[in-house]
Amino acid sequence: MTRVFIVVIDSLGIGALPDADRFGDSGANTLLHIAQHGPLRIPVLRQLGLGRALALACGQSLPGIEEAPAIGAWAAAREVSAGKDTPSGHREMAGVPVTTPWGMFPQQADGHCFPADLLQRITERAGVSGWLGDCHASGTDIITRLGERHIETGWPIFYTSADSVFQVACHETAFGLERLYDLCRIIREEIDPLRIGRVIARPFAGADAASFKRTANRHDYTMPPPFPTLLERQVKAGGTVVSIGKIADIFAHQGISQAVAAHGTVDLMAATYEQVRSAPDNSIVMTNLVDFDQSFGHRRDATGYAQELELLDGLLPNLLAGLRSDDLLMLTADHGCDPTWHGSDHTREYVPILLYGATVSPRSLGVRPTFADLGQTAAAWLGLAALDHGHNMLA
Repeated sequence: MTRVFIVVIDSLGIGALPDADRFGDSGANTLLHIAQHGPLRIPVLRQLGLGRALALACGQSLPGIEEAPAIGAWAAAREVSAGKDTPSGHREMAGVPVTTPWGMFPQQADGHCFPADLLQRITERAGVSGWLGDCHASGTDIITRLGERHIETGWPIFYTSADSVFQVACHETAFGLERLYDLCRIIREEIDPLRIGRVIARPFAGADAASFKRTANRHDYTMPPPFPTLLERQVKAGGTVVSIGKIADIFAHQGISQAVAAHGTVDLMAATYEQVRSAPDNSIVMTNLVDFDQSFGHRRDATGYAQELELLDGLLPNLLAGLRSDDLLMLTADHGCDPTWHGSDHTREYVPILLYGATVSPRSLGVRPTFADLGQTAAAWLGLAALDHGHNMLA
């Protein structure tokens, strides 16, 4: 029996999509702009085809040395989903594109973004007497600005972004972690009719504004997919799905046999390698490397993003060496988040799809019309019935 390992390098876009101008992202290119910012030493990712996928997407090459002989197949994939957010990207790659736009909380003329009656219902149900924020904001900036007031009042900090998201920042000990999770469950119930993609609990710690820092206990409350994804079909067919990191949250825990908690690229990759060693036959193991997005893309830290790519590159040889002859490794991304771009939001970009396995011949798989080609390829590898969207890239 075969296994599939899917590693999502969260936000590693490789060039603006043809419709990027609708999102204000024409000209964005996460990978290329990071590489142009300074030397980028990623020999294993280059061998797997990352530079070649970039050339497919935008016609430009990675700066530096010439590409070494390829050891895997590569493609650039176009997103057909209506958004450029995490749930849309992951669901499309799992065979369920998000074709109807998510609900949003646009910033109003007065700077607020959430309906007052909605916030009133939420706080009444949660037993708190007020709230802070009610705006579009960076998650790190808003806790610096409002964290001390939050501790003084006990009022949660509500904020959003250009994504379909309601984020809640609370001090992990002063407010309480479980209390924050309970609050987010209430919000999830209240905003379901608005079709908001995610409610995100953003706990932080520290004594004052100078020391406040978000903790690793983030939790996402996501709207369930409307149709069965690759993961649900795998479980229904008697197979196993192991999620590592925030994958289970992204899919609203639908189609997950085992959820493995891990934080940071090193630990997430260590957990993935453990599954290479131990996952049973007929398994999908899916990992999201969130730090690329939340710690470097959104923070507009091109240097840190480059260093994280080099860190990942150094971890890959161990993973590749552990694969069995019938395993398939798929490296991809869910959207872009160009750290050289304006603002702090995601960017609408092509993503790479890199395939590696003993029976995968090194070659270009071209520009794919949808992320769903990844899911269809995984389904075919595992012997599952065809998904509703996408084509098998290895056929």
